[in-house]
Amino acid sequence: MEPASTVLVVDDEPRVLDALEAVLAAEFRILRAESGAAALAILQAEADVSVILTDYRMPGMSGVELLRRSQDIAPDAVRIVLTAYTDVDSLMDAINTGRIYHFLPKPWDPNELVVVVRRAVEHHVLARENLRLRDELELALNALRREAADSRLRPISFDGLVGAETGLRQALALARKVLDTDTTVLLFGETGTGKELFARLIHDNGPRREARFVAQNCGALPESLLESELFGHTRGAFTGALTERKGLFEEADGGTVFLDEVSEMSPAMQLRLLRVLQEGEIRRVGTATARRVNVRVLAATNADLEADLDAGRFRKDLYYRLHVFPIRLPPLRERAEDIPALAAHFLRVHRQRARRAVPSILPEALRWLCAYPFPGNVRELENEIERAVALADPGRPIGPEHLSERIRSGSVSGTSPPTLGEAIERLKRQMIEDALRECGSKTRAAERLGLTRQSLQQMLRRRQG
Repeated sequence: MEPASTVLVVDDEPRVLDALEAVLAAEFRILRAESGAAALAILQAEADVSVILTDYRMPGMSGVELLRRSQDIAPDAVRIVLTAYTDVDSLMDAINTGRIYHFLPKPWDPNELVVVVRRAVEHHVLARENLRLRDELELALNALRREAADSRLRPISFDGLVGAETGLRQALALARKVLDTDTTVLLFGETGTGKELFARLIHDNGPRREARFVAQNCGALPESLLESELFGHTRGAFTGALTERKGLFEEADGGTVFLDEVSEMSPAMQLRLLRVLQEGEIRRVGTATARRVNVRVLAATNADLEADLDAGRFRKDLYYRLHVFPIRLPPLRERAEDIPALAAHFLRVHRQRARRAVPSILPEALRWLCAYPFPGNVRELENEIERAVALADPGRPIGPEHLSERIRSGSVSGTSPPTLGEAIERLKRQMIEDALRECGSKTRAAERLGLTRQSLQQMLRRRQG
């Protein structure tokens, strides 16, 4: 037989509590409180209250204030108010602030009371079941997305990466140095710069390549689901946990876990991740038993973690654990010389997927692409090429007319785009000026740009000439 649902009854008069308990105890487990503060304390201690039944007018804390504050502690509890008052404005305020399921007038009828509470419990059970099904669906979809990504992606090589000899040269040089270690790597860069692709590159070319690579966007799931997804759970750990389940850290044992948008983790989740990095241990939700895991953690963010540190949103100890080996992925506007090769690559990918014989991209269209700053980075460029492939006539190349309006109106030069060579030279000049200004010496500037000092001097002489 299933355990009786729990009902918390709140009234400042003990005789009223006695009467409520006498009517409801035959069907429900009853908890009693004589004040709003006592009721909140009970909710803090009790994990599974289905219904809160409270008097409307009580000294100290009103029933409406109790229900409003209870939302943070027991958000899915169903709320019922007993009242002898008919102040419409007050009742409307109660509905708006307390998320109240039902009002019962005083004096209440015992039969009506039982029926209302019974329906409230049924409502609670149904809402819990819907939540469980939603969570199960979200986790299943998350798993399907990972499987689909795994099936599509072949191992990535350094030589096959567009930009290996140009815009990504410095980042790739750093990645090569850390391949054969278990060092934690923090990838940072704007959205769309290819952080997950880079994480796969490190995994696919390192000693863990034969084991699993699993990725999770930390901002894509609510905290409760993210905790279960990463660490797993035991049967009965929470409502809907019908079976025992491994988390991603256990699934990737021996391999790599990539945590994207790690800055989106709550403080509690940050603490749990810190334990993995420090101790190599995880605990499934619902158990105190620690399990050893052997994983390499790669993390990524598009946020300013130092600003999050100063604001108290990110733990310092976790920051220093993650920031062991930072690698910056430059935005596409800093590597415009890679745009033609990237555009050609995406053309090959999307004409094959769309089964459309689009042979090439006209130079005029390339000039527009190279002039555009691409705030969405490589991902935005890929979307643009996919759209152009769909618009172009079979057998005809992509021209300026197939590009979106934002590309043709967003060039830094206005209505007439620069040539490809002009766009690249402009970018080179800007990068050299920035490096010299920030580094203070030609030697350090050359190191930042991935050049020898002699090559940098030659570029400077050409500019002066």
